[in-house]
Amino acid sequence: MAIEDLDNVGFPDDSESKCPCILLLDVSASMSGEPIAQLNNGLLTFQEEVQNDDLAALRVEVAIISFGGRVTVEQDFIRADKFQPQTLHARGGTPMGEAINLALDMLRQRKDIYRQNGVPYYRPWIFLITDGAPTDEWQAAAQRVKREEDNKSASFFAVGIQGADMKTLSHVAFRKPKMLNGLQFKEMFLWLSASLTKVSHSQTSEQTRLDSTDDWAHS
Repeated sequence: MAIEDLDNVGFPDDSESKCPCILLLDVSASMSGEPIAQLNNGLLTFQEEVQNDDLAALRVEVAIISFGGRVTVEQDFIRADKFQPQTLHARGGTPMGEAINLALDMLRQRKDIYRQNGVPYYRPWIFLITDGAPTDEWQAAAQRVKREEDNKSASFFAVGIQGADMKTLSHVAFRKPKMLNGLQFKEMFLWLSASLTKVSHSQTSEQTRLDSTDDWAHS
């Protein structure tokens, strides 16, 4: 998937540092019904909250990759103030390994663009949400995640929804995955938007302390 033209994201006139975040969303058939509905509502909450902060709206960049039967770039990187989430639909299996590999490839391309244009950037985030287990080969993708974390090149967060294979997810993610309390997608996306806003107000070299996830998840 090619990165969108620089003119569409404000380079080179936009001098703000960038905080890229890829939402890696499981839309497999088991997400049908209330889970996918709450996920879509959560994305609208995320949009509203991150756009409510003027600086975050300019610094946070959002991309969305869905995986359900196939892996789809639902939204290439776009500045948060221009972000408009599309309605997601549940279908198919759970090609998580392929989705993670694509996310890491997209991040590498995006960071190359930042460097080429002299744009400072924060450590990128990948935020994975799933209710199942991978239906494809995922071990190589997990090794790539570990390397990215070891090199402090990206931060990978994983959240399981009821039915998720947390044991496998713990091998996929470098840090311990969280289990969503019920279908509290709204609370989760409020935390995510607040966290990215906090990061965007810091220095690019600064370590940001994130708020507790106790309101919406348990380990």
